[in-house]
Amino acid sequence: MSSDKSAKDGPINLAHDVPGGGGPLARYHGALPPSPAWFNEAVAVEAESSFVEVEGARIHYLRWGSRAKPGLLLVHGNGAHAFWWSFIAPFLARDYNVAALDLSGMGDSAWRQSYSLDQFAREQLAVCEHAGMFALAEKPIIVAHSFGGFVTIVTGGRYGERLAGTIIVDSPVNPPGREGGPPNREIRPHRIYPDVTAALSRFRLAPDQPCENDYLVDFVARRSLKQVEGGVTWKFDPRIWTRFEIEDVAGLLRATKCRIAIFRGETSRLMPPEIGAYMYRLLGHAAPVVEIPKAHHHVMLDQPLAFVAALRAILEDWNHSDPRARKG
Repeated sequence: MSSDKSAKDGPINLAHDVPGGGGPLARYHGALPPSPAWFNEAVAVEAESSFVEVEGARIHYLRWGSRAKPGLLLVHGNGAHAFWWSFIAPFLARDYNVAALDLSGMGDSAWRQSYSLDQFAREQLAVCEHAGMFALAEKPIIVAHSFGGFVTIVTGGRYGERLAGTIIVDSPVNPPGREGGPPNREIRPHRIYPDVTAALSRFRLAPDQPCENDYLVDFVARRSLKQVEGGVTWKFDPRIWTRFEIEDVAGLLRATKCRIAIFRGETSRLMPPEIGAYMYRLLGHAAPVVEIPKAHHHVMLDQPLAFVAALRAILEDWNHSDPRARKG
């Protein structure tokens, strides 16, 4: 995929076809080992599915918990979808009105002619509004992974006065001179597969990484597909990154108008410790940088329960403490 400024700053978190080879699910031929009880119980919790119209596009989201609770919006990475949070959200729904959206061009949301970070940010706010998160005195919090973290940096920098906080998960803001971001890829229509098993055999995570929890990879992969004439194909719009630019994320991060925390995977190659330290300095040494042990970039797939525990700890702390002024 090609981009301009995004080639410097934007990681890609894309579920996609594998050129020239099979993905990690290919070896199972459609029959995975049993998944653990905690996962089965979590995904059995039924989510409410809704749509809201945002600037000409229908935006889909899932919701768990009571609307009488404070709002918590969960945001996926590039090419992903709301179901990446289906085994995380139920653990948070006891205390929060939890929603997970599909950004436009992804999941079950409509495709657009063009995309921008600011438009994605407005989609976040529209879902918060539609899910009842602005109806309470307590403002909502946004938790966002990878590309979704860049969107949320924009939301926090431009609209943060409407939020209680943001948690940015493995979304690296690179210092000047450090190359990173998505590789250039040819923009082409998705391949159509004859059946789900054939498509799953071609699925992998991007950036590529090992993941021991194949049942989670299988879960998100299956929900990345849609039925079309002739078989199945991927849901996301392959044109999202055409002429797409990421803005001054460092400036927007510094301008965050609400509480913020940074999460990173311990072994993430996109966000090594020095990037966490750089973001910590950008935030005036007054925002926590939380490392999830034994996690790569796709933190919720690598260490889902450790990730839940870390989220609960940050959210509980924010409920019982006052924001500390940042240093310059």
